[in-house]
Amino acid sequence: MTVSALSDKDLTESAKLPDAADSRRPDAADSRRPDAADSRRPDAADSRRPARKVVELRKGGRALGGSYLYEGDALITGWHFHEVHQIEYALHGVVEVETDAAHYLLPPQQAAWIPAGLEHQAVMNLDVKTVAVMFDPTVIANPGDRARILAVSPLIREMMIYALRWPIDRPEGDDVSDAFFRTLGNLVSEALDHEAPLSLPTSGDPIVAAAMAYTKEHLDSVTVQSVSRAVAVSERTLRRQFQASIGLPWRTYLLHARMLRAMAMLAGPGQSVADTAIAVGFDSLSAFTRAFSQFCGETPSAYRRRVGESET
Repeated sequence: MTVSALSDKDLTESAKLPDAADSRRPDAADSRRPDAADSRRPDAADSRRPARKVVELRKGGRALGGSYLYEGDALITGWHFHEVHQIEYALHGVVEVETDAAHYLLPPQQAAWIPAGLEHQAVMNLDVKTVAVMFDPTVIANPGDRARILAVSPLIREMMIYALRWPIDRPEGDDVSDAFFRTLGNLVSEALDHEAPLSLPTSGDPIVAAAMAYTKEHLDSVTVQSVSRAVAVSERTLRRQFQASIGLPWRTYLLHARMLRAMAMLAGPGQSVADTAIAVGFDSLSAFTRAFSQFCGETPSAYRRRVGESET
């Protein structure tokens, strides 16, 4: 088992995920908790929920930076936070990261940024392989206070893989590794300005949260009429509360939910574009291709090929 798997093992809520869409996946769980700003301090957590603990990845060590590789069974970590900044790159497979403010999809060839102290949990789907690099908080000048999905450069990718020679839990760093992680940290700091729009908002409004959950559970057939009936409000009220709560119309939220689900599905082995289009509610393959291309900047077929190539 990898260092990552060992560090996550005691956080695991379930080490096996069902093959079908699961209500525990971040993209189906928006209604489980009220919305809140990403909290970087444990004392900002809601007193009614279980305590969220710190996982000290350095385990008492003093290295300026380090890494670990995750390659194992499907995993849902519990809610936790780290004493170090973390950037995690998906070599293949799809990772989903959940914070109090949003749910993020991490497809292959992109990276998730999680600043120190940010409470989060992650879903490692089947066949996932990731490399994570951690930094002492002093290395990154402006880490921000929320998670982000980043389109990292080939240079950052190769440096993250190279960093695997320095585990995060080693006792101390040295001049060579410290210089390496400072350089990588500078590159990551620049990459924080290039965020990919791969998240869905959450809401503290119980009607909007319920509408979000219903929407994601019925992507193949949902309409504003069916959502309104499910949450027992008029269509006008639903539209108004959606806009007021998250600043997006319901139809925009629906489109984003469909595209994120499609990206996750297309990253799986043997998944066809046509089947994906139907599963996320498109009767027309051309309409799905057009919507996906506008959202992702490439066609579904090109995305699927690129994701497949990243696994080889």
